[in-house]
Amino acid sequence: MFTRIKKDIAVVFERDPAAKSVLEVLLCYPGLHAIWLYRISHYLFKRGWVLVPRMICYFNRLLTGVDIHPGATIGEGLFIDHATGVVIGETCVIGKNVTLYQGVTLGGTGKEKGKRHPTIGNNVVVASGAKVLGSFTVGDNSKIGAGSVVLREVPPNSTVVGIPGKIVWHDGVKVGRPGGDEIDLEHDNLPDPVAEMMNCMQRNIKRLERRIEQLEKELEQRES
Repeated sequence: MFTRIKKDIAVVFERDPAAKSVLEVLLCYPGLHAIWLYRISHYLFKRGWVLVPRMICYFNRLLTGVDIHPGATIGEGLFIDHATGVVIGETCVIGKNVTLYQGVTLGGTGKEKGKRHPTIGNNVVVASGAKVLGSFTVGDNSKIGAGSVVLREVPPNSTVVGIPGKIVWHDGVKVGRPGGDEIDLEHDNLPDPVAEMMNCMQRNIKRLERRIEQLEKELEQRES
């Protein structure tokens, strides 16, 4: 237990430059408190308890702003930054060394039974306000851009942005070290597909304008 607690604290220092001391992390990081309370509720839930784990979950949400269903499966190294508004569904599976920012939802899309929440791979970063909805997998070393709504599977080493989420980068930039735990937290440095489309339209317009000018000159020469 103490080894896991030490690792949880080390994860905070690794991914949050604002952390200054162990005491500060222990007392002032709701994301850390949310993970600890989840582990208690998950332990009881796996042993057939229902009401008490759900009560712990409810208290967890009141205390930290994080709603983690006790049935969710969460690997080591999870970091929830700022915590507020994070929702993790019952059948959600989260791998190792995952980072979630505020406002993230890992939820379902309806009333279907069985596996209805996403599976998040290792070393994944889900940025502020992103929604990952449905029973599919987000591959290892992927990044979900802020405010994105992801509704379908994401292959490993990908970057997803937009509503609905579109894969805008795949295997182009390596995230982390092969076989290591280094995580790329630069979730603000993402491609903008809308801006790229606008730039493409501008280039086409300029090309058409040059062609029209050329045709007008040819027409003037013929008339003269």
